Amino acid sequence: MKNWLLAALLAASMSGGMVLLAPASADVTMARLPPPPPRDEAVPPVRRGHIWTPGYWHWNGSRHIWVKGKYVRARDGYYWREPAWAQLENGHWRLERGRWERSERDAAAGPNRRDHHPHNPYRQ
Repeated sequence: MKNWLLAALLAASMSGGMVLLAPASADVTMARLPPPPPRDEAVPPVRRGHIWTPGYWHWNGSRHIWVKGKYVRARDGYYWREPAWAQLENGHWRLERGRWERSERDAAAGPNRRDHHPHNPYRQ
């Protein structure tokens, strides 16, 4: 990775170009334009042991693209924080992606056996 970054910086300095680096966190996206209003989605029938994660607007670097909602396997002791857009002082927009967060009740109880072997929501 370091070699690739060094090569990119060297190539940019030789061509007079500018290198843009990715943000430090993959959980944050920056956009120049505000997201459109959320779309209405038909939520499929409830699936036992799963929660619905609603769709959201994602910025692909030049425009907003709708990401459909889906069911994901529920995680004991955690809740799903939905993606959220916020306007920054410079007029740009910031998206914090959806993520699992530990519930306060579970956090207050301290570590348990599930904390050492977290449930993989993508495993079937």
